[in-house]
Amino acid sequence: MKRITSGILLTGFIWSSLGLFSLPPEVTAVAQTQKDGDLFYLYKGQRIPLNQRQDTIAVAFKKVATRDLAATPLYLQLQQDLQSSIRATTPPRVSPLGENYALVSLPTGTRDVVQQSIQQQPYVQTTLPVLSRSQRQEIIVIPNEIIISFDAKLTEAQRQTILEQNNLAIVRPLRFNRDRYIVKSTVASGIKILSTANQLNEVKGVTSAAPNFIQSITDQNLQTATKQIANLKAAGDWGFGKILPSSQPSIPSPQSTRAISPKTNLLGLAWHLDSLPLKQCLQQEISSLESLQTCLQKPNAATKSTISRTDIRVTDAWKHSNGGRGVVVAVIDSLIQWDHPDLADSLYTVKAADKCPGEVHGWDFSTGGDSSDPCKNGDADTRVSPVELAILAAKFQDTFQLSDAKLVQQYSQEALEIKQKNPDYSLEQIANVLRYVFRTYKIGGEFHGTFVSGTIAAKSQNGEGLVGVAPNAQILPVRVFGLNGSFVPSAYIEAIGYAASRGADIINLSLGGSLPTPGEEEAIADVLKANPKLVIVAAAGNENFNQVSFPAAYTGVIAVGATNIVGNRAPYSNYGKGLDVVAPGGDLDRPGLLGGILATGGTWLDAFWQGMPNPESRWSSVLDPKGKYWWVQGTSFSSPAVAGVVALMKGENKEINRKSLVNILKSTATYQGLSMSEEDAKLYGSQRSKNAVPSSVKGQQYFFGQGLVNADAAVQAVKKGR
Repeated sequence: MKRITSGILLTGFIWSSLGLFSLPPEVTAVAQTQKDGDLFYLYKGQRIPLNQRQDTIAVAFKKVATRDLAATPLYLQLQQDLQSSIRATTPPRVSPLGENYALVSLPTGTRDVVQQSIQQQPYVQTTLPVLSRSQRQEIIVIPNEIIISFDAKLTEAQRQTILEQNNLAIVRPLRFNRDRYIVKSTVASGIKILSTANQLNEVKGVTSAAPNFIQSITDQNLQTATKQIANLKAAGDWGFGKILPSSQPSIPSPQSTRAISPKTNLLGLAWHLDSLPLKQCLQQEISSLESLQTCLQKPNAATKSTISRTDIRVTDAWKHSNGGRGVVVAVIDSLIQWDHPDLADSLYTVKAADKCPGEVHGWDFSTGGDSSDPCKNGDADTRVSPVELAILAAKFQDTFQLSDAKLVQQYSQEALEIKQKNPDYSLEQIANVLRYVFRTYKIGGEFHGTFVSGTIAAKSQNGEGLVGVAPNAQILPVRVFGLNGSFVPSAYIEAIGYAASRGADIINLSLGGSLPTPGEEEAIADVLKANPKLVIVAAAGNENFNQVSFPAAYTGVIAVGATNIVGNRAPYSNYGKGLDVVAPGGDLDRPGLLGGILATGGTWLDAFWQGMPNPESRWSSVLDPKGKYWWVQGTSFSSPAVAGVVALMKGENKEINRKSLVNILKSTATYQGLSMSEEDAKLYGSQRSKNAVPSSVKGQQYFFGQGLVNADAAVQAVKKGR
């Protein structure tokens, strides 16, 4: 089990603004051959073009059984070795990519010398090419691994014949799956693995094949970060100003009563549950967070009738439900710090007969999701490990302790990128962007799974804290992301099968791979077919595309878009084709932090702050001094809001099947409180004039699907149908 030691520091953030969910727009007709320089892989008979990046290569480290926790992390060791062996004005920058890999930036003209130096290090196994799609700064690494699915009717001998004819060897079968394997080529490597996988798709008896891409999804848009910094500063006390006092009014325990009282100012800040208290207060003269707290405790009832609700009516649903008691929601995500005070009593205990060694509360597939058997080499703890703490802590402490000049010098490559995009920036401005990006996106965001879990089922037991949509439901933590947003499709596929095998009633997927894979789609279809009561909810995506991303785009998955506090589509949210419903996902621009979704964070751990005083001003989008609670935004949070509503529904009828439940969820959704922004109205008009949108699809449906989820109406409809 992972243990958090007092001698190591920690940190945390948000994946809200990231380009996590891309549905490739550059899909073309199938090509039967692949020439040098013509890189692509096949998805459902279509080719998805790829480009090899010249500015980055990946490194695979040699695997060892155990490592001294006090030893320098291998990516840092490589950083030191490269800096000492390569004399360059801008030295290569090394960043972790999960546990066994790293990314190395290549300053112009250094590729050959850097690669030669890397290969001389005794702890390095090999270097790997890094790809991306055109005009995207993605990280797509190709190891010598292919996920292959066989026709279930094939015998073992027939499967082996196919492998031998294509110079392939089985690495291992995928756990919690049938007829699906990781294989490796005995003759090819590097980008040639693409050709091998594509050729397999033409072999009779193979239902699908695709490289087991290692991907990273944390390539943050610095312009977004710069904009958020400006908004925070302009917002005064909501921004970098005074931090909300740590003492909060008590919250009644939802265990002892069916109705949960909303009389708490943290609940008042949770506008996605009930928007009236906060919206009433925002109509008044609020000059500080203290005055906001006072208003939330004593709202002005006279203004209530004039305010439109833009929430999903969760506090109303609590009066008619048991809060999702007995319902298990699997959260497949990144670090899930389940010892957070508001999550500790919402944790599911696995009861399966085939438990992995040490398995109690979920499983971490991020450490054994590639060629290793995840049950033998995975981890029973989804929380941050001591090694991960050491990696995150160094950057976190740098942002507080280094001067502007030293911070820019320490992270010269990142600083150069900021300067190139913002040539008028001063040293202080560059340093401030670095601080915000590292604290918010590179560190705090590693606890994305913690944010998501709290949105679903937070339940404070000490009289202080947050309440999730379904506070009596239980969370099954399933980790698939390593550091720096790294993951592989095999880990994700196994995680889905694992969640179903452990009795999950609902699976929440607040994620989206950079690349869709046929194995992923088949795995979801298999799980849904085998479990007709299981519901999978997924984020529609944060790229402002006119179609939802994967996995939300797969058949049978509920695709959830995001709205903001004023009832508009959140400006980042995907819309259009494939969108089912919407729910609040937050918008940190309207009206600043208060427009975000308040979530449980990970930087509150004492290890983060060892040797540093508690901050007195806001250092990111945090509520409290240490970041026990964060304001976040993204379809990553509208999805778990809907997963929580589904848990409330299932709490009233565990036997309801998926088809009936989804029909109720959609039919009770409403456009009440929603409105198209001026920008969206113009966009819809433009799309209609180009015949890009069928005349039968009205503007509301285009941007909001079937509408804003109504938890109370959905719960009552389930109860009536029992």
